[in-house]
Amino acid sequence: MKLRVDCYSGGKADERPVRFYLGERVYCVEEVLDQWYGPSDLFFKVRADDGNLYILRQCRSTPENTWSLESFREIKR
Repeated sequence: MKLRVDCYSGGKADERPVRFYLGERVYCVEEVLDQWYGPSDLFFKVRADDGNLYILRQCRSTPENTWSLESFREIKR
């Protein structure tokens, strides 16, 4: 499934995700719960407007800074 991410760019480019697209569906990021760095990656744990949790990874070692969905957890309501 194709992932596209729109980011807020304040003091630096792609500072944090604000919305992402999985296939044809748009998810707005309601809260960034955590952020951490790998050797060449940047990870964001976010809660989307559907109430579920997602971990998004930005691969910074490629010129395109490719995004991928690393994890999904459905939150029971």
